[in-house]
Amino acid sequence: MTESLQLPGRVVDQTFMKHPEYPLELAHVGQGNWRAFRALGLDLQRVMEIAGGWSASLEGIDRPWLCWNVDDDWCLIQQRLVQMTGWTPLIGFDPRVGPPSRILPGSVVFDFNAHLGLPVLYPHFPLEFAFLFCDRIAFWHSDLLIREEKMRALAHRFGALADGDTAATWVSPGLRHSFSQRKKRYWELVGCTTRQASQDQFRNGCGWWMEYWAHPNQSDGAEIREKWYWDHGAGVYYWRKRHGGRCVEIPGSDYAEGHFTKIGNSQYKRVREGGWSDARRAMSTDIKTYFNLDEACARLGLVDYRRWP
Repeated sequence: MTESLQLPGRVVDQTFMKHPEYPLELAHVGQGNWRAFRALGLDLQRVMEIAGGWSASLEGIDRPWLCWNVDDDWCLIQQRLVQMTGWTPLIGFDPRVGPPSRILPGSVVFDFNAHLGLPVLYPHFPLEFAFLFCDRIAFWHSDLLIREEKMRALAHRFGALADGDTAATWVSPGLRHSFSQRKKRYWELVGCTTRQASQDQFRNGCGWWMEYWAHPNQSDGAEIREKWYWDHGAGVYYWRKRHGGRCVEIPGSDYAEGHFTKIGNSQYKRVREGGWSDARRAMSTDIKTYFNLDEACARLGLVDYRRWP
């Protein structure tokens, strides 16, 4: 029987503390944040043992594509798109939302949080430890839909990645940041990583989590805090630039039409569960409040994906 992670009751390392409230720091851990992880002094070895245990449950899934459930209807469309390419939808979920109520035959639902017990869980959490439970894994945002022809092309591209490669979305931060690293990162909008790439990123302390300067394996934390970006995927960008990591760039502009997000939405008003932190953003409320799924599918030629037998 797998032993569950023991969660601390308070911040234990003031060096890494950013917010005084323990629950807020714990939410940031679930979001995928190394600073919060270190502030709370969580047992990394135990987390890695838990992640390693996921491999037995996911054995036999040749090409998993991580779908993170925030809304049943949106997740169902994503399942159909993934299955259309021949990949297997691997459905994780935030504990505040739970698993989808409708699951297509062939899709796999997995509770990544079962032995972690975190109050919030983002897909970035398991993605950081991909090398411990799979040979390759594709992933995308819960609010992203992609045209059929583009999905097929991506699936082929992901399947052709050599072990040691990562594919990730690149969006230029603009001309004024051209000569600085302060706003540059690879984005997890859509991508795929392989076991050796994930392992090398972890070994060098620069993967998908936020504030990778605090990663236990990171030896250049001071320089990173001063000169490099801090957000999700900034570590993968650093991995490519400083450690020669192989990253296949996916142009973010190619998929912007299907990204139904708060970004660039002038009508957006953030919905949160209390406090100011984006770690507790209620995305399931956001996506239903600001976007109509029927209209989204019509825009992308996916009307048939909304029709059920």
